[in-house]
Amino acid sequence: MLAVNYTTMRNNLENVLDKVSDDCETIIITREEEKNVVIMSLEKYNNMVENDFIFGNKKYYNRLLESKRQLEQGKFVVKTMEELEAMVNE
Repeated sequence: MLAVNYTTMRNNLENVLDKVSDDCETIIITREEEKNVVIMSLEKYNNMVENDFIFGNKKYYNRLLESKRQLEQGKFVVKTMEELEAMVNE
C-alpha cells in the first residue's frame, strides 16, 4: 500500500493509475483535514465486496466452511464438462 499526497497524484495521474491496475497496488491519497481516499483496482474492489458479502452472511459463510471441510476430507466427485452438461440437459 502506497500513500501519495493529492498534488503528487494529480501531477502523476497516469503513472499512479498504472501502478494500481498493473501492479495491484492500493494507493492512499492524502488530503488536508484527513479527507483521505483510497484507489484500488476494480478486481480488488470486487473481491473485497464479495468477501464482505460472504463473511457478512452466516449462512453463506457456514456453507463455505462446510465445503472446505469436505474438500479437505476428499469428499468430492470429479466430473467432465460433458457429464455436467448431460446433467443439465436431463
